[in-house]
Amino acid sequence: MPSIIGILSFLFIGYLVSSVRIINQGEEALVERLGRYHRKLRPGLNFIVPTLDYIRLKDSVRERILDVAKQGAITRDNVSLEVDAVVYWRILELELTYYAIEDVEKAIQELVITTLRSEIGKMEFENTFSSRDELNRALLSQLDEATEPWGVKVTRVEVQEIVPPEEVRRSMQKQQAAELERRATVLKAQGEQEAAIKRAEATVRSIQMLSDALQQRENAPSILQFLIAQDYVEANQKLGESDNSKVVFMDPKFLTEGLARLIEPDLTAGQIKPKPDDDFPSRRRRLGP
Repeated sequence: MPSIIGILSFLFIGYLVSSVRIINQGEEALVERLGRYHRKLRPGLNFIVPTLDYIRLKDSVRERILDVAKQGAITRDNVSLEVDAVVYWRILELELTYYAIEDVEKAIQELVITTLRSEIGKMEFENTFSSRDELNRALLSQLDEATEPWGVKVTRVEVQEIVPPEEVRRSMQKQQAAELERRATVLKAQGEQEAAIKRAEATVRSIQMLSDALQQRENAPSILQFLIAQDYVEANQKLGESDNSKVVFMDPKFLTEGLARLIEPDLTAGQIKPKPDDDFPSRRRRLGP
């Protein structure tokens, strides 16, 4: 009698051990009973009926990454491109993923390639780079809808790289270089224009200040002659410092007389008039030989 109890106890313990299934967190398992889907085992301690129940599949339900290699695609304006993408997806219903499709990962990959080529074909070449976010949203929407019957959720799609042909890439580089050069030329011209305006405004203010100062002095013509002579000497000195320069000397008298005529209205307003040239003969007559 004790031996029978021992045998029964051994059988019961064996049955109990064989019926216990522990599923780790982030995983699920499918149980078939007599060849048909029975139920799904979730993380934790689970029990099955030995000989009747069979664990057909145990798989992860965590988010996965599918890296799709570069694929050829043609834009709407007939430019060939190479595009690759990465897809983030996870299993929501393991029983659908296993029984509804043979190889879900390969199916997602082929679906990504087909959808990617289709979306690229709707776009102009120049828009493929600037509309990458729009392309990602379109891919996500279509993939999520297509994979729903498989019990799969596509959480994110990212187009990694868009590679145009070599000749197209060279043309883009030349175009970009020309655009940068054009912008630099425009900015340089604007800077020179602003600098010229500021220099002109500064010159006008200087002339106005000089005119105001001369109007308040009785010896304005003499001061003006001195300033012109000083600038004349400094200019000749700078020209003479260059080895390749040719210096042509001019009589400062002509420069003085010309500028005196220009400022004559201002001097008249200040009751100061330069002496006319007609005075020189009379002075020479007074001085005598």
